[in-house]
Amino acid sequence: MSELWTASDIAKAVGGKASGDWFVRGVSIDSRSLNEGDLFVPLKDARDGHDFIEMAQKNGADGVLSEKDISGNHVLVDDTLGALRGLGKEGVERSQALRIAVTGSVGKTSVKEALALMFAKFGKTHKSLKSYNNHWGVPLTMARIPQDTDFGVFEMGMNHAGELSDLSNLLQPDIALITNVAGAHLAHFDDVAAIADAKAEIIDGLRKNGTLILNADNPYTAQIIAKAKGKKVVTFGRSNDCDVTIVTSQTHEHGSNTRLRINAQQIDVTLLVPGEHWVSNGAACMAVAYAAGIDLRKAAMALRGVRAEDGRGALHNLTINGKDITLIDESYNANPTSMVAAINVLGLKPNRRIAVLGDMFELGKDEVEMHAALSKPLQEAGVARVIFTGECMRALKGALPQEMRGTLAPDWKSALEALKDELATGDVVLVKGSNGVGLGKLVAALKEEAA
Repeated sequence: MSELWTASDIAKAVGGKASGDWFVRGVSIDSRSLNEGDLFVPLKDARDGHDFIEMAQKNGADGVLSEKDISGNHVLVDDTLGALRGLGKEGVERSQALRIAVTGSVGKTSVKEALALMFAKFGKTHKSLKSYNNHWGVPLTMARIPQDTDFGVFEMGMNHAGELSDLSNLLQPDIALITNVAGAHLAHFDDVAAIADAKAEIIDGLRKNGTLILNADNPYTAQIIAKAKGKKVVTFGRSNDCDVTIVTSQTHEHGSNTRLRINAQQIDVTLLVPGEHWVSNGAACMAVAYAAGIDLRKAAMALRGVRAEDGRGALHNLTINGKDITLIDESYNANPTSMVAAINVLGLKPNRRIAVLGDMFELGKDEVEMHAALSKPLQEAGVARVIFTGECMRALKGALPQEMRGTLAPDWKSALEALKDELATGDVVLVKGSNGVGLGKLVAALKEEAA
């Protein structure tokens, strides 16, 4: 990788003092996984990252942002998180890339990945890695952007009011997309309308001539538009009044075919990831393409390459104890909206359907009812058996017909054993729950056993 930052450029960007003349090829906040030639930024959280500077240097860091005067290449600063923000700000300013910010209650990481794939057909594209969407993830992604980047796609998350305003003002995006608003993180908000207000904070940093893209099918869109005074708004959805209208769509077990109308053009989008929610995701991506002024047909063709990510719908054909099964890995996270979407995908699959479901976190006072409400979509999807993990899932078990009730497991290991006892050749298994439940470990164990 070529030179990303010189010591003098870092010092100027962060208001620090460089120890000498050196350069780095990347930026990292993790001493264990950094690449040789990276700048190590020790942040303070449960542990003080300064305690790992020596390890980072041994692992190949060519420079360090530090609040302490240390040996080796470094830039001395007062506050490393503030310095990372300054470095990120300078990174996007000097790159001249078109900045696209993506947020939403559901699907923002998947849409971010799809947008990055799409824009890569038009120029050099930089994106957030994994779900680096918080107070350190966004500036880290900004600091890593190469100068010759044409398009930057940045994921932004929040679970409290004020967070998106801060991140948006830091990035100052040219295009801001809110995929949807739903009941995620309700433990920190009075209601979904309050979540909509928090999502609307992405408008705060939107550039003067920037574009806000909204899902017209979401009931909270009018509330957000009211806060977007003076900003250009592009909508996508099934209404004829949308800028990007879903004219027709067909979903099947392997994906979807959608016809869009965009500025009097008819654009067909084929996606090879299943689920009705991907029809909306595809329209959102095409709305971004429209706002960016890129060739719409070429953008639609690029979206054919979208594939589901691990933890977010990836399919795996596995052999467990001599039984051939299909695994739908949705283990990364869950809220009521994403849970129903995943269950609906399971319902598209032939053969016997099994769901391994874990608690959905941060839902607030109505969490028990929200878990029990999954009974209806599970029955409508024709799911044969459900294995449960977590105390709130006890409510769902009680709401289901007796024949659908599998084991209520205390942890992922017990859920794994219960699943293996249930399996038969041809089964399709959905695994989904909030990340803290640990069902990603169940998926990893299954894949390791099948290897």
